[in-house]
Amino acid sequence: MTPPATHATPTVLASTARIFDLSLGQMLWSRRSVFLAFLVGGPVLLAAGIRVVSAADRLGLPQINGARVGGAALFGTMIWLLYVRVIVPVLGVFYGTSLVADEVDDKTITYLFTRPIPRAAVLFGKYLAYLVCTVLLVLPSVVFVYFLVAPIGGTIGEAFPTLVADLGMLAVGLTAYGAVFAWVGARMRRPLVVGLVFTFGWEPVVLVVPGYLKRLTVAYYLQALVPHAMPRDSPVSVLLQVFSGGPSVPTSLASLAAIAVVALWWAGRSVEKQEYVLEQ
Repeated sequence: MTPPATHATPTVLASTARIFDLSLGQMLWSRRSVFLAFLVGGPVLLAAGIRVVSAADRLGLPQINGARVGGAALFGTMIWLLYVRVIVPVLGVFYGTSLVADEVDDKTITYLFTRPIPRAAVLFGKYLAYLVCTVLLVLPSVVFVYFLVAPIGGTIGEAFPTLVADLGMLAVGLTAYGAVFAWVGARMRRPLVVGLVFTFGWEPVVLVVPGYLKRLTVAYYLQALVPHAMPRDSPVSVLLQVFSGGPSVPTSLASLAAIAVVALWWAGRSVEKQEYVLEQ
């Protein structure tokens, strides 16, 4: 008598790829992505306004010690103030915390967990979809800002190494923040509130307080990469004096990679062990 056929459970890698393929299109065309597209479009509109004003020469460019600030310095300032301090953390919070929480709120998580795939693969696949989606939102915005602002008082090629460094830095930031908030979303009941408090409450406070608590933030390591990606004459260097004494570039990259890997592993473990009770 022929024994009944058995179906092998897909591997974590294969399951992750399937969930990624399923989630990417949904995430790109979700209402959250439309809203956040307007968020990353803000710096582009601001850069266009600066370009128009500089071309008309009505108000003139900002000055430091009587010298006009060039386009490369303006670009560096916008990267630090708008992208590093606001956009990247916000994207990490709103996307990362929703990877599991949205499925719970929509009462669809049981359908995902009844499939013959490892539970952790659901989170890993959705996390990869988040990473691709946010990179597709943020990096083109940065490129547009660069081509609008960099030629002011200089040439486009003058600050091109800065652009490349900034793109890599922002991708690393999205990776780390997304992993941290994926764990928050998988582990906590009010993940969005926790994420906002962490990003706009905990991190800004401990970064200016002496001691070791700043090492428990993503921003401490991410902002250490900023001076190495900004022009030396950028006004952002004045702002970064408040946060001086940060780790080196290799230490920052290694720390951010470790944060992302550990947080994602914790998130996967939480999804495997957590019992999600759907409210009626």
